Amino acid sequence: MNLALSPTLAACRPRQWPKNLLVFAAPLFAFRFEIEIWQRALAALVAFCLISSAIYLLNDCLDVEVDRVHPSKRYRSIASGLVTVPAALATALMLTVVSLSFAAVITPKLAGVVLLYGLIQVGYCLKLKHQPLLDLFAIASGFLLRAIAGAVAAGLPLSPWFLLTVGLLALFLAIEKRKAELRVTKNAGVTTRTVLKRYSLPLLLRLESLVATSSFMSYSLWAAGPALKGASTSWMLLTVPFVLVGIFRYQLLSDPEEVERRGTLRPDLNGEKPEEILLNDRGIQFTLIGWVLTTLLIGLVNHAAA
Repeated sequence: MNLALSPTLAACRPRQWPKNLLVFAAPLFAFRFEIEIWQRALAALVAFCLISSAIYLLNDCLDVEVDRVHPSKRYRSIASGLVTVPAALATALMLTVVSLSFAAVITPKLAGVVLLYGLIQVGYCLKLKHQPLLDLFAIASGFLLRAIAGAVAAGLPLSPWFLLTVGLLALFLAIEKRKAELRVTKNAGVTTRTVLKRYSLPLLLRLESLVATSSFMSYSLWAAGPALKGASTSWMLLTVPFVLVGIFRYQLLSDPEEVERRGTLRPDLNGEKPEEILLNDRGIQFTLIGWVLTTLLIGLVNHAAA
């Protein structure tokens, strides 16, 4: 690869792409393992990688001056001057067109979901990220639309409990992100997000407790099976402990005292970037692997018995 392209690729934030794996949630939860379904979900993954990168480029262009005084964001390609704002905006426009065109080829409904995601995120970049609470819902909507996109692309129905669970877990991650950002800005003595002035750690802790509890209950109700119009089998209750451990583990990693104890040894696990925790924390990784393997086993047994 041409080294001149490296800063542009970095500005597209490929390390954020694992978030888009959520498009596979619908076929996995539905225990549908047909190749065509997963191929269409893969197409949704590609479309969301492209559109999300376009949004990151736009956001970094809008925040370029603020990012330059941030302790870590100042090293980003645009903030550091490695990629110019006009070049980044042109790349963002190109990625948006390609994403929407590619999604439309799969199904117009997928293109509609991608477009809605793009509009909400543009609204977030321009206004919503400065509005307390609305910023959290805007962030969470991105995860929810990813899950919906996977179902729409594959032509699968979605359980209301499934949508509620994804939405609540996404809201939980958004709160954790703001909590970590608040802690980082206080330590650095510089507030790089206007909305952080409207938040306090006690408030975010209360919101975290409410949403974490609601997420776990919602997932448990979905896992209870067809009786509650949830999963196709109540054997999914076997996966509930993994979800509980995952929530506990994430809360431990983002706890202020735990972060202080770790100090600067693991800055990749401060909670500001959920994808970094997924990529770097063994506890979260083992929990996720256990959940996936258990779900696949249940799916295979359920499919064989059908």
